[in-house]
Amino acid sequence: MTDTIATALDQTKEVASRLAQAKAMIARRVIGQEKVVDQVIMTVLCGGHGLLVGVPGLAKTLLVESLGTVLGLQGNRVQFTPDLMPADILGSEVLETAQDGSRAFRFIKGPVFCQLLMADEINRASPRTQSALLQAMQEHHVTVAGKRLDLPAPFHVLATQNPIEQEGTYPLPEAQLDRFLMQINVDYPNKDEERAIILATTGTEDSEISAVFDAESLINSQKLIRQMPVGDCIVDMIVNLVRSARPFEEGSSDLVNNSVAWGPGPRAAQALMLAVRARALLTGRLAPSAQDVAELAHPILVHRMALGFAARAENIQLDDVITDLVKRAIGAEAAA
Repeated sequence: MTDTIATALDQTKEVASRLAQAKAMIARRVIGQEKVVDQVIMTVLCGGHGLLVGVPGLAKTLLVESLGTVLGLQGNRVQFTPDLMPADILGSEVLETAQDGSRAFRFIKGPVFCQLLMADEINRASPRTQSALLQAMQEHHVTVAGKRLDLPAPFHVLATQNPIEQEGTYPLPEAQLDRFLMQINVDYPNKDEERAIILATTGTEDSEISAVFDAESLINSQKLIRQMPVGDCIVDMIVNLVRSARPFEEGSSDLVNNSVAWGPGPRAAQALMLAVRARALLTGRLAPSAQDVAELAHPILVHRMALGFAARAENIQLDDVITDLVKRAIGAEAAA
């Protein structure tokens, strides 16, 4: 037992060291946005998919490209447009004529057959095309012409999305939103960061980055995340937090009952359970804490909840509802 614990500690320290190197590599290209970088790395460590939301020009695409290089993953990028079709993502069968005159169908794989798929401006495409990713994201395989085709391992989708208030955007369906482990909001840089950005990106040299992980070591790190112990009090905090976000559920507040139309399902609790472990590992700790739950509640819950019409009319913000939920969860934990 002692040897097993020692081995786990050594593996944890090694992965934490690699993660620190990966963050340093990404920081050469992406200036600032440290919280965003952490959340994207955590999403991949959990084996999940991430949705990056922000206006154009905030380095979302650059971040995903840099992450693919640092993690040693083979990546593809799809620019979503209104005329994009599902076959443009999944691939299609073409009829080929051989030299002897015989004809046969051959499947040409689409860009989804990769380890890291960047779905750029995913809400520019029609709902039909958006849903083409649904099976791939959840099942890690696609079905074309009645045949199952497995995707490479690991497989992750990092999608960027413009705010839905912009012209020419289509809100993602709730079923697809739930498949994203986190919604990562990308804000404008502060003044010092923006100054550093223009100095670094308008010169003659580009910062070079190299791989810190490869596919095998990343998969091993994802397995290590699932082996990390979580205290009973943290498990209870996660369960109570998610359940209290559902209207008229045990422990729900008047604010939730009066403003939330529908709340998060069990997948939110699963995502939070993995994400707190990933955050602990990313910060060099051996077990998650209540602070990890508080920090990750917003990106885990915000896309899995919706406000009712009356709440929107009263200008109630979902961010404020989640903040109240976290305060109640921490207060309950302290009281226990």
